[in-house]
Amino acid sequence: MWQASVRRGDFYLRDYTGRYCLGCEQFYPDNERCPEHEAPPESVTERNWFFRLSRYSGEIRQLLESGRLRVEPAARLREVLGFVRSGLSDISVSRPAARADGWGIPVPGDPDQVIYVWWDALANYLTADPSRWTEAAERVHVIGKGILRFHAVCWPALLLSAGERLPDTIFVHDYLTLDGAKISKSAGNTVRPTDLIDRYGTDAVRWWLLRGVAPLGETDFTEARLIARADQELAHGLGNLVHRVLSLAQRSSRLAPSSPLRTATALASRIDAALAGFDFRAATGALVDVIADANRFVEQTRPWTLSGHELDETLGTLVSTCRALATELTPFLPDGAARLHARLDGGKPARLYPRLADGNNRGTSRT
Repeated sequence: MWQASVRRGDFYLRDYTGRYCLGCEQFYPDNERCPEHEAPPESVTERNWFFRLSRYSGEIRQLLESGRLRVEPAARLREVLGFVRSGLSDISVSRPAARADGWGIPVPGDPDQVIYVWWDALANYLTADPSRWTEAAERVHVIGKGILRFHAVCWPALLLSAGERLPDTIFVHDYLTLDGAKISKSAGNTVRPTDLIDRYGTDAVRWWLLRGVAPLGETDFTEARLIARADQELAHGLGNLVHRVLSLAQRSSRLAPSSPLRTATALASRIDAALAGFDFRAATGALVDVIADANRFVEQTRPWTLSGHELDETLGTLVSTCRALATELTPFLPDGAARLHARLDGGKPARLYPRLADGNNRGTSRT
């Protein structure tokens, strides 16, 4: 990739003085500060290879404005478009080998310089397994907001320079925080997901990450929120629904073949639409809506007061609805959905999802 850009005449060597943030390995202009690291950028003077990013300003702007390079959510597209429209400057793409302590890939033909770590990192999308990039039906990046410019500006420019295929979509997420601060290894305020799984199980952890995290804006994590979400929507909502339905089904000699509730029939399309916009909260929210609708149906029809065909038909509707829920739950909670399918096939009531607030929080799976 480097040599391809050399052939395009996209590199030149020059002296440079700039404000460099070691934490994110990035130069910042005088009027801009690093938004994520407390230490101020240090002044660095060195001789580097520069990439003609400005040459691709018009193409990148057109890619973003036309939607050919899709950036979600829309607020992040506006952010990066504002940056591009303000004008792109050429960027330093090498570092002196001496300052890097010899670490890095030597610049071809210039062993005193090593390739900038972000060039190396971005290129890995393509070079680690070229066929996976070039032959993919769609290339989607899922990134944190702090590296948006690298992926939506620098990376497309490098690919244009090298004559390689571009990404299709960049989905940008905000950060999880603890007590309002970004979770960071260097800051020491981390939470080990494996510890959470040991205490609460895979289903509860996955469910909070899908249901509790906002699609835009930062989300503060607490174990209390994880517990409350799992208890309310999994244990009480879905688990209680299935337990009631299967308990009643034991009274029925034959469940009448019935269609699920109308909201369950539309569930797959609602989830597909939400996932097309990378909105996991809305996708799982569609499941929660159907669970609530099914529980209301139980209260309205009072199947424990019914008998005969009327009971069989009511329970048939509920079991069909639970099967639809199990199917659509599969990509979100694979283990929990498999247990739900097995329980529906077995027909015997059991508690599928433990109430964590009661201390019954032993994890059911580490997968």
